[in-house]
Amino acid sequence: MEQLLKGKTAIITGASSGIGKSTAVLLAKNGANIVVADIDEKQGKAVVEKLKTHEIESIFIKVDTSNAEDVSNMVNATMDKFGSLDIAVNNAGVGGESALIGEYSVESWDKTIAINLSGVFYGMKYQIPAMLKNGGGTIINMASILGQVGFASSCAYVAAKHGIVGLTKNGALEYAKQGIRVNAIGPGFIKTPLLENNLDDEQMEQITSLHPQGRLGEPDEIAELVLWLATEKSSFVNGAYLPADGGYLAQ
Repeated sequence: MEQLLKGKTAIITGASSGIGKSTAVLLAKNGANIVVADIDEKQGKAVVEKLKTHEIESIFIKVDTSNAEDVSNMVNATMDKFGSLDIAVNNAGVGGESALIGEYSVESWDKTIAINLSGVFYGMKYQIPAMLKNGGGTIINMASILGQVGFASSCAYVAAKHGIVGLTKNGALEYAKQGIRVNAIGPGFIKTPLLENNLDDEQMEQITSLHPQGRLGEPDEIAELVLWLATEKSSFVNGAYLPADGGYLAQ
C-alpha cells in the first residue's frame, strides 16, 4: 500500500482511545511517526505497543492539555526525539456535566473549557513555532457538530467546540503564507468511550435517531478524514470546518 505520510511526524492528543486511537493507527499505517499524547498513561502506552506492528517510531507522552506547560513540554519532547513536527491532531476532550446553564457548575465549566478549548489553543501556540522551523505543516482540530449548533444541557462543550472553529479560522489566516494549514473536523456522535460512558441505552437510541443515516459514526471514519487533511491531497483546504456527521447538520 502507498504510504502517504512516510517520514512525517504527527502528534495526536487524546490518542489512547476513540477517534485519537483510530487516527494514530491509520497515520502509522501510512508511514508517519506517532506521538501518542494522553493523560491516560496505561492506555496510551498500549497504543504505542499496538503501533509497533508498523515500520514507524512511536512514543507516549503523558499530557494534561489544560496545562500549558505540559503541552509545551509535549512539543519540545517531540522535536527532541524526531527533529520535526509535520502534523498535529488536537483531539483531546471531555464531555462535561449535563445541566442547564442556570444550574451548570462553575467547576465543570472551567474544566471543560480548559481541556476542550484552552487545550487546543495551547497546542496551536506551541505546535506552530515548531512547524515553522521546518517550513510548515498541517494542524487538524477536532471540533464537533456542536461547533455549529447548540445542544441543550451541554453549554460548556458547545461553547468550547464553537471556539475551536474560530481558533481554526484564525490560525489559517495568520499562517497560510508560511506553509501551515489549519482545519477543523465536526464529527457527529461517534461510537467512542466518551459517548458510551456518559449515555444509557435509551439516550444512545435517541442520539442515534438524530442522524439521517440512522446510525452513529465509527472512529475509523473520522480518522480517514484526518488522514486526508494531513496529506497534500488536501493542499488547498485551509481554514475549513468539515462535518462528518451522517447528515446531522443537513436537517
